[in-house]
Amino acid sequence: MQGKKKETIKTKDSSLPDISILEKFMKTYERHCTFSQSSVSGMIKRSLRKCIENETILTKFVLTNSQNSQPVFLTPLLRTIRDERYMLGKKLCIWGIQLNNQDIANLAMLLERNGRTNYPFCALEITHALIDAWSMERLGAAFPFSNLNSIVLDYTKFGDKGINGLVSGLEGNRKLLTLSLFYCSLESESGSKLGPTVVQTAICNLYLDGNNLQCLGALELITPIAMYADNLGRDKETHALLFNNYSDHQIPEADKGLGIHSTASGLNVASKTGNSNTVESSMRKEKKKKGSKKKEKKTEVGPWLVKLHLADNGIDGRGKGGEKMVLEFTQFLTYLIKHSEHLTELDLDGNAIGELCATDILEALKERKKDKMPGLNIKVTPQISSNTFKSIFKNSKKLTSTKKRMKK
Repeated sequence: MQGKKKETIKTKDSSLPDISILEKFMKTYERHCTFSQSSVSGMIKRSLRKCIENETILTKFVLTNSQNSQPVFLTPLLRTIRDERYMLGKKLCIWGIQLNNQDIANLAMLLERNGRTNYPFCALEITHALIDAWSMERLGAAFPFSNLNSIVLDYTKFGDKGINGLVSGLEGNRKLLTLSLFYCSLESESGSKLGPTVVQTAICNLYLDGNNLQCLGALELITPIAMYADNLGRDKETHALLFNNYSDHQIPEADKGLGIHSTASGLNVASKTGNSNTVESSMRKEKKKKGSKKKEKKTEVGPWLVKLHLADNGIDGRGKGGEKMVLEFTQFLTYLIKHSEHLTELDLDGNAIGELCATDILEALKERKKDKMPGLNIKVTPQISSNTFKSIFKNSKKLTSTKKRMKK
C-alpha cells in the first residue's frame, strides 16, 4: 500500500510545471528593466506571482504602464523571453505602451521563428499606441513567418500610410483568422487595400469600427467579397435549375457536359436503380469527396468572412459620391447578405444609411430567411423611427456582437 501511495505522489508531482522557470524569469525581467531604466510592469509581476503560487504556466503576457512616473518599456520583456527561451507564451498584449522603431523590430524578430528557438505566440494585441509606417512595414514582414492567428491593432492610428506594410505581410496568409483595426485613422484608400487582402487570406473576423472609410472605401472593401458570394449564389441557382429540369437519367449526362458535379443528383439516381452495390459505392465516393473538400477548406484562402464590423465609418450620403454611392454600397452588401452562408454577424451601427438602403437590406434579409440560410446578426442605427428599421431587427437574430475590447 505504501509503495502504491508513494508512486501516486511521484506521478502527480512529475505532472506539475517547473516553477523555478518562472522565478528565474522574474529575476531576469527585473534585471533587464533596471538596465533599460524601465519600470517593472505590475501586470507581468502579478501574473508571474499568481502562476508560481498556483503552480501553473504563464501563457498570456499583458504589458501596461504602471502608476510610477517611470514608463514601462517593451524591449526588457522581449529580451527576457529570449534569454530564458520561454516557449510557453501564447498571447502577447501591449496596452498603452510607448513604442519606437527598435521596439517593433525586436518584436518582429521574436515572432519570425527564424532562429533555433520557436516562440509560438498565436495572438498579438497592440492597443492605444502610435505606430508609424516604417514600424507597420517591419511588423508586417514578420507575419508570414509567425504563428499568429489573431492580430489586434486597435487605436494605433497608423492610417493609410501604414496600411501597405500591413497588407503586404498578409498576402496569401493561411493562418490569420481575426484582424481588428478599431480607430486606426483608416480612410477610403485603406478599404481598397483591405478588400483584395481578405479575398487572398483566411481572415474570417474583420473589425474596422471607428474609422473613416466612407462609402467609397467600404464599397471597395466588400466588392470582391460580395461578388464571390453572388457568384456562388448564381451557381447554386443554376445547379438547382438543372436538377429540376432534367430527368433522373439525363442528369449525369447534363452534369458531365457542363462540368458540374452534383452530390444530390448522384445520390438520387443511385437510389432509384435496383443495384444496391451501386448505391453503397456511390455514397462512399460522395462521402470521401465531401470529406476531402472540408479538409481542403481549412487551408484554402478566400473571402470566408464570418463577422464584419463597419460601425462609425461615415457610410452616408454626405461623402464622395453622395446618395448614389450609398445605394451602390448597399447593393453589394445585399449580395453578401443573400448569398454568404459564412456571414453570421454584420455591424453597421453609427452610419446614416437612410430609409432606401434600409429597405434593400430588409428585402435581402427576407430572401436569406426564405432560402433557409444560417441566421445573421445585424445592427443598424435608425435615423428615424420607421417600420423598415423595426422589421430589420425582427428579421435578423438578436445581435450579440462582440463589444469593443477597449474603450477610447
